[in-house]
Amino acid sequence: MAKGSLENHLFRRFFASPPWMTRIKIAVGAAKGLAFLHEAEKPVIYRDFKASNILLDSEYKAKLSDFGLAKDGPQGEETHVSTRVMGTQGYAAPEYVMTGHLTAKSDVYSFGVVLLELLSGRRSVDKTRTGREQNLVEWARPWLNDPRKLNRIMDPNLDGQYSPKGAQGAAALAYQCLSHTPKSRPPMKTIVEALEPLLLLDDIPLGTFVFTVTAAENGKEDDIGKAETEGNGPRAEAKENGQRMEAKENGNNHHHHHGGRHRIRLPKPVNYTDTALYRNSPRNNRGRGA
Repeated sequence: MAKGSLENHLFRRFFASPPWMTRIKIAVGAAKGLAFLHEAEKPVIYRDFKASNILLDSEYKAKLSDFGLAKDGPQGEETHVSTRVMGTQGYAAPEYVMTGHLTAKSDVYSFGVVLLELLSGRRSVDKTRTGREQNLVEWARPWLNDPRKLNRIMDPNLDGQYSPKGAQGAAALAYQCLSHTPKSRPPMKTIVEALEPLLLLDDIPLGTFVFTVTAAENGKEDDIGKAETEGNGPRAEAKENGQRMEAKENGNNHHHHHGGRHRIRLPKPVNYTDTALYRNSPRNNRGRGA
């Protein structure tokens, strides 16, 4: 597949970390794949659902791969399939690991783990971490149902650029999928129906941008310096597409002097909210006796 596996994009150093909406799109596509298997005339249990088995095409549409461990689901009066325990540590449902009893709800648990990886940017099992943090589910479960603490598990690579409502909805869904009781986990069809509306949410916050502008001398135009972004996430430095911006002083702008700086507020409308330009002016400094 053109984009490789979800595992690469979440955890490999030289792959771009997917933005929020792309992550939800991948979750929806993967959920539809499992729902198709579970709802078939002869149900199939995937048994090895994990990030490395989710492949992405050029538009980040998710496709399931590697059906080597797939099993036919229970037939007639059967409630489960008894089989030798196989799969990947960190993704397998606890009741399956303990008893070898396999059901569609085993796949639902595995989906919850992948959904948690999409939220947190962490591997299901990471031996490089210490204590409880080595197991993603054990570490994150206490915070999944608490909107006030949800930011503790969100992937820092998202830089705070995610839908708060969408994150809460996805986290609550992951919490249900990861229930210790298989019957309490929702079917994949219900999971798809819960995830799809998250693609329509538009409450992703815009950061606050402050541009530092170096004053022009000898008739040269001003250079854009660095931009500090303050949203829900950490501060970041950015260039305005490598372009130069001339800070024009005219009657349309509002000017404020702060020490040795000349502050220019951009007229509305602008691309970003709460945007201000700061300009260091040698003339202003001389005028203030600096």
